[in-house]
Amino acid sequence: MIWLIVGLVLFLGMHSVRIVAPAWRQAQIDKRGLNAWKGIYSLVSIVGFVILVWGYGIARQDPVVFWVAPGWMSHLVALLMLPAMILLIASQVPAGRIKAAVKHPMLLAVKIWAVAHLLVNGDLASVLLFGGFLAWAVVDRISEKKRLQAGLTSNPVAGPVKWDIIAVVGGLVLYVVFVMGLHEMLIGVPPIIGM
Repeated sequence: MIWLIVGLVLFLGMHSVRIVAPAWRQAQIDKRGLNAWKGIYSLVSIVGFVILVWGYGIARQDPVVFWVAPGWMSHLVALLMLPAMILLIASQVPAGRIKAAVKHPMLLAVKIWAVAHLLVNGDLASVLLFGGFLAWAVVDRISEKKRLQAGLTSNPVAGPVKWDIIAVVGGLVLYVVFVMGLHEMLIGVPPIIGM
């Protein structure tokens, strides 16, 4: 369990620097340059992600179970993951109407993903993993609202609908790829029980 926690602290901690220490972050950018900061950010994030995935795999071998979800719940999770995948793709393309309406599609995708996975994973490692990501996404969204109110950031402006089409089609393709085998290959569990 310790490696899962270390990975979460590294990954989510690095993603929280702008929230908890914006002045320190800016000082690092001023001192080292934006590209150096991005390199450090990426390196720590990747190391943290690898450790948390590895730690989660270890923790799942000897689970502390709080609840067991009924089999049909995996169908609800599958349904929730469809908009999560579309929002994930929308966060990576220029703003269309989806991104402009949602404002932070990546954070909403993380929230949906985390809640969906908490519905079917009632073990301690999963509560730490998905609960940690859910808490981070909520705190980051609150922080984004405060930065917006302070004039430090702005909401995306709706662009051409082609970006929405790309987000929907890309999200559907990613969804199908995960359902048809990528989830089981990467995580070791079929996304829908009985598949």
